[in-house]
Amino acid sequence: MLSLFRHKKQKPPPPPTVNVADGYLPIESVHSLLAAEHRRQLLDRIWQYTALSHAQFIQLYLNPIHRYAEQVQQLPASETHHHAYLGGMLDHGLELVACSLKLRQSYLLPTGAAPEDQAAQTDAWSAGIAYGALLHDIGKIAVDLLVERQDGRVWHPWQGPLDQPYRFRYIKGRDYHLHGAAAGLLYTQILDRPILDWLSGFPSLWASLLYVLAGQYEHAGVLGELVIQADRVSTAQNIGGNPSKALQAPIHSLQHHLISGLRHLVQHELKLNQPGAAGWLTQDTLWLVSKTVTDKLRAYLLSQSIEGIPSSNIAVFDELQSHGLVESTPEGKAIWTAIVAQGNWQQSFTFLRLQPALIWGSEERPEAFRGMVSVAVDEHPTDAPVSSPAPKAGGTGSHQKQSMEDPMAMEDADYLGTLLDMFEMGEAEVRDTPSENALEVSAPPLDNPGQAFLNWVKEGIQNHKLIINDSKAKIHTVSGTVLLVTPGLFQRYAREFPGISQESDQEIEEWRWVQKQFEKLKVHRKRDDGLNIWICQVEGPRKKARLKGYLLEKPELLFETMPADNPFLKVEKA
Repeated sequence: MLSLFRHKKQKPPPPPTVNVADGYLPIESVHSLLAAEHRRQLLDRIWQYTALSHAQFIQLYLNPIHRYAEQVQQLPASETHHHAYLGGMLDHGLELVACSLKLRQSYLLPTGAAPEDQAAQTDAWSAGIAYGALLHDIGKIAVDLLVERQDGRVWHPWQGPLDQPYRFRYIKGRDYHLHGAAAGLLYTQILDRPILDWLSGFPSLWASLLYVLAGQYEHAGVLGELVIQADRVSTAQNIGGNPSKALQAPIHSLQHHLISGLRHLVQHELKLNQPGAAGWLTQDTLWLVSKTVTDKLRAYLLSQSIEGIPSSNIAVFDELQSHGLVESTPEGKAIWTAIVAQGNWQQSFTFLRLQPALIWGSEERPEAFRGMVSVAVDEHPTDAPVSSPAPKAGGTGSHQKQSMEDPMAMEDADYLGTLLDMFEMGEAEVRDTPSENALEVSAPPLDNPGQAFLNWVKEGIQNHKLIINDSKAKIHTVSGTVLLVTPGLFQRYAREFPGISQESDQEIEEWRWVQKQFEKLKVHRKRDDGLNIWICQVEGPRKKARLKGYLLEKPELLFETMPADNPFLKVEKA
């Protein structure tokens, strides 16, 4: 019998090898799909934002995410726009969940409800927002793509997950607005019956989620707004735009109209690669004559009744540059001066410089220009032909190419920092509060003010009024315990309960008085030198800092199940 147990410690036999034909993608396990470092970081961040126990997190978040990953496999999120690479749909879905949960922390929901009702519905609203975000683009795999199994049969996602190697291509002439309504075909494969039963018990949340899943965001209230905002952030980060600006962008963002207009003009109206043309396509760069193309772009967008189009070409240049749609010169400008030469013909132009992948995906590109395009000497000190850096994302087609590999593979840590940096603009204000004291859980008892403070911290974590492990958080999990940041956390408590120390004779600042009352509980860990305050080193993707605070002796005072440690914090040795 003992030998049986010994055998269990051995590695399991490898799964049977599936012969994957050339041009097809293999089926990957959920574990393999989510093993990438940036995806694991996103999952950790999602867990931190939920503040749930491990068992609850698995049931409400991880299981749906696993089903989502199994369904989307390595499909991209778009043909030529954002996340247009293998695995882009999975990345986009995880980013949307993380961003939406982060944004959700600034809201008390449902709007206008009593504080006790908001507290009771906290987890349900957080989960509903996350589901709406995760399923935001799921309809694309049903109506935008033609997916073919290796045996030649067409795969439809409502049939269940893919069961054999596959290839895909984008459907020409598809309705770009249809995928928003197609989510209804698939969401029951991601959200199981117990989850749907649970959510349906909250009428306001249930209605908002159903509207989102039907693509009717205008009827979805705050839930719809948060999903749209998260989508802007994820999209802007991926295509090189500014995530912070994306939060203030209109629903129908200008960057979307700009890239759509450029694609239309280049593919259907502009002449390329000949004298008198408006653009030249080299092997790795598309050069568009700046004034001609911008005039036509503005005219085309205005003819489509699109509002908010800049009134000058200079403003259009700025918009194209800020969204990362055109490449900047070494001096940081949008306009390049370059010389086009072929045979005996040569002429200088001012250009916008683009990656061809922004215009063509799986569509067949025109032949590359057989002449030469070189940057003018006064702009760039070389007379060598101009070459562009490799695009972040390649095109897609029925035969996938290496260029479609995940562009985050070499920049995992920095990538996540970039994505979430837009939130580092000061502490979020709680919105839609029925009163100024909506965060107040109860009047603190005077007989034990230290315990009242600790109760406030615990309740704040449970109902997500106090965030943890975020760039601006005052509570962090580190080295298996909890760091309570001082003075920030105590100052916030004193602001919420002004006059709390009036009954005492202490002539000190109120937050210092609260801190002393907390110390009297003796629940914090002392340093070897007898001091109370510990120092933590913070080392993120872009900055280093130090945090001071108390370490709890027993983390269970605040958490039923301890969340994962903040990976960016490390306790300094006393």
